[in-house]
Amino acid sequence: MTHKTAVIGFLGTTLDNGYNERRWQRWRPTVSLCLHDDMLVDELHLLYSKRDKQLFDIIVADIALVSPTTQVIGHDIKLESPWDFAEVYAELYDFVADFAFNDDTQYLLHLTTGTHVAQICWFLLVEAGFIPADLIQTSPCPKPEQMDPQGRYQTIDLDVSRYDTLRERFEAEKAQHWQTLQANLITQNAAYQQLISDIEKVATRSTAPILLMGATGAGKSQLATQIYALKKASNHTTGTAKTTGQSKYTLGKFVEVNCATLRGDVAMSVLFGHVKGAFTGAASSRDGLLKSADGGLLFLDEIGELGLDEQAMLLTALEEQRFYPVGSDTPVSVSFQLMAGTNKDLRQAVADGEFRADLFARLNTWTFFLPSLKDRLEDLPANINYELARLGSEQQQQYRFEPTARQRYETFATSLDATWQGNFRDLTASMTRLTTLADSKVIRVADVEAEIERLCHLWALPNNSAPSLQNSLSNKKADSHFNSDFNTQQIETASDAVLEHYVEESVLATIDPFEAVQLAYVIGVCQQHKNQAAAGRYLYANSREQLKSPNDSDRLRKYLLKFSLKFDDLN
Repeated sequence: MTHKTAVIGFLGTTLDNGYNERRWQRWRPTVSLCLHDDMLVDELHLLYSKRDKQLFDIIVADIALVSPTTQVIGHDIKLESPWDFAEVYAELYDFVADFAFNDDTQYLLHLTTGTHVAQICWFLLVEAGFIPADLIQTSPCPKPEQMDPQGRYQTIDLDVSRYDTLRERFEAEKAQHWQTLQANLITQNAAYQQLISDIEKVATRSTAPILLMGATGAGKSQLATQIYALKKASNHTTGTAKTTGQSKYTLGKFVEVNCATLRGDVAMSVLFGHVKGAFTGAASSRDGLLKSADGGLLFLDEIGELGLDEQAMLLTALEEQRFYPVGSDTPVSVSFQLMAGTNKDLRQAVADGEFRADLFARLNTWTFFLPSLKDRLEDLPANINYELARLGSEQQQQYRFEPTARQRYETFATSLDATWQGNFRDLTASMTRLTTLADSKVIRVADVEAEIERLCHLWALPNNSAPSLQNSLSNKKADSHFNSDFNTQQIETASDAVLEHYVEESVLATIDPFEAVQLAYVIGVCQQHKNQAAAGRYLYANSREQLKSPNDSDRLRKYLLKFSLKFDDLN
């Protein structure tokens, strides 16, 4: 198949300028693209502002003279300041998102024209995989006296695999100079930004335990790793002084373990170590993870899965900074900062006797509740871009969506049908499937539709056994005693069945029949949604626009509290 060649670039307002015949005696970067016999340009896409329309028309006419087969296509862009990085990047990103790239076309991105800011933005968009193009740079003849309007051109190889050494150096320097969690934060959610700001202060000012609570896949492990990097970059010490004559000390290792994988004697040995012969199979001594984390940070993910005996020993290690390995009479001294993560509500676990109240009190100095993906839907587009760039970098490919495919995916991803039960893990898995199965590294509408079907199938759950208004009404309709249309008595009976299951008897006695039907409906909606925020968005979809500061989740929470209910009690 013969591929067409298309070049994308800015109109050069200075170098391309010229209104008299003398313009043909000097080099102009845009016109020079069409003067090379070994490179035939089929399409030339020029970005320009309205104030440069006259120059654009001259360039179109000149190119028609030297290369009649080249189709020049103008794109009007609006830049208040071509030196404002955020403005330029946003404008170019929107341009690329709406551009229809064709598989049978070879694209070249012209870097010579435009400001240095624009050139940097072009490079970032290509490197991140948003533009499936190679870079081309034009330049005048090295001997100006020759007055050669053709000049020279050079294509730039952007094979990222050739820059692994440079990438490693960049990553090392970024880790060395990284000072804030905000630097790696992808969010437009104000509440989450404030949460991260608070965690950042705690990480650099306190050595008390940090507890991260949130649903599976909310990013607890990733955040713990970033907190450690922040502490290490700021040279923040958690342990006692090991040497003298220094005002700061090197932070020790980051040690992470998932407590859900620890059971019985193995849990004790893994965490606290053992001496030789402590139990059958203990052929040699083992230090344990608490000792490995001495002077550093220990992250116990899913701490709610830890046994009560291990919880007791962990509390001793935290309060006394020492513990006894399994089978040993000699204590081991340690000093580490503990960070814990859990998808359980430890307050309820304490009430149920599954978690020690004294350990929870020790952990509860700094407790942060991480929002789920459904509570941060405004961050979906940015995280999709991040996943495309990450997967492209890992596999040395350039992945992109067709504009209509991208719109379809985002529409579904932010709808009530998308429950994102695994949170960001679901999104990562979804993007992995899309990029793996897409032909030509372009994600099309058919690919998106197939992925939506997969996600809906993965999220399908069996019917809730607890009563709901909808289920109760359906059962009544099927009953032979209720073979006519629904009537008031049926609705009241269905509502009563729901309320008797969830509402305390003393509260139920105060509810009017109208309120009973309304509350039963709200309970049914809560049961159909993964979290309180999603249920709130559904219930208050119309009235939120009338509020200055809408908070659907809080409105639903307050409504349920009127009846002594909580969202978690209904699921």
